[in-house]
Amino acid sequence: MDPRQRWVRMALFSAAALVWYLLLFAALYAGFGVQSPYLPAFLQAHGLSPEAIGIVLAAGTAIRLAAGPMAGRLADRFDATKLVFAGCAAAAALAALGYLPATGFWPLLAIGIIQASALAPLAPLSDTLALAAAAPHERTNRPGFDYGWVRGAGSAAFILGSVVSGQAIDRFGLAVIVWLNAALLALAALLAPRTPELPRPEPRAVSGDGGSIGELLRLRAFQRVVLVAALILGSHALHDGFAMIRWQSAGIDAGTAGLLWSESVAAEVLVFLLIGRPLLDRIGPGGAAVLAAAAGILRWSVEAESTWLPAVALIQPLHGITFALLHLACMQRLAETVPPRLAATALTIYGTVGIGAATALLTLVSGSLYGAIGPAGFWVMAALCAAALPIARRL
Repeated sequence: MDPRQRWVRMALFSAAALVWYLLLFAALYAGFGVQSPYLPAFLQAHGLSPEAIGIVLAAGTAIRLAAGPMAGRLADRFDATKLVFAGCAAAAALAALGYLPATGFWPLLAIGIIQASALAPLAPLSDTLALAAAAPHERTNRPGFDYGWVRGAGSAAFILGSVVSGQAIDRFGLAVIVWLNAALLALAALLAPRTPELPRPEPRAVSGDGGSIGELLRLRAFQRVVLVAALILGSHALHDGFAMIRWQSAGIDAGTAGLLWSESVAAEVLVFLLIGRPLLDRIGPGGAAVLAAAAGILRWSVEAESTWLPAVALIQPLHGITFALLHLACMQRLAETVPPRLAATALTIYGTVGIGAATALLTLVSGSLYGAIGPAGFWVMAALCAAALPIARRL
């Protein structure tokens, strides 16, 4: 087969792979979207007090920190990322159905922990699969799709799932979120084994057999990616928890506040789908991380000082840089430096321990911070982004 025929054949294969990954990410993130915004209301309807709801959600967050890396290590050890993903997605779907008959604290806590354990590795493992099939970031003639396309489709599916679920609740009641969640996770479990993989070269930056977690944790590039992501993505905690409260206390009505939130999510999807890859190719992962840190400093500084509607509206698109662009940069750097035999482990540690633990801790701190100093707490979030700058430059 001559090189031109080989290129055409690979291009067709890549197009088919893109379709499968779009379907997988759409099913997975729509599954997240139909349940997560409404789960606290469901738990309340099944007899839990606000304090008990907090305990159930916190327990789910805590178990993810262990379950995610364990599943990632299992996937790497047996070279079975698709199988582990499918098993976890199926288990999460079955666990979701356990919410329907459960009432009271202990049954709902047990179901919550079981499902959170199964959900924990799904996003990192889907990233592992997509990054292995996506086009390489180095300049080559190999065709392929961009990871940002499928991740952007996932974000869009999350929004659509939330909207559809809200409409379905009005018609069928809160139990519908369980059925939708279980159905979409089951669909993701069926899709994962069918996703094609394209061979990737071994990263040049790493020596050794790539089989040791110790080697991964000693890898400077991995340490920097996790730290930068923890600081910048963790700085979103105060915004996620208290931006709506801040806006409404300043007289911004709920409808306008919802539009502001939608503006930031739309910017995220836009960066994933269109802007992120050309920008990354131009400035590289380090430049993208520096830009994300600088955007975070600007965003949180304005949040700290102003609720003037035009100013608040102007900074919402920065979410596309502080979240989406940074995520793409981190994914590229991990794909370039982490041995393939540790890819699933690296992404689950990055997602559940690095970002998850930092976000959980900062969310916990944010309540006390906002209670003590109010909107001035956003200056602390800006300081976290400033602390990430020197590390980001060396990403």
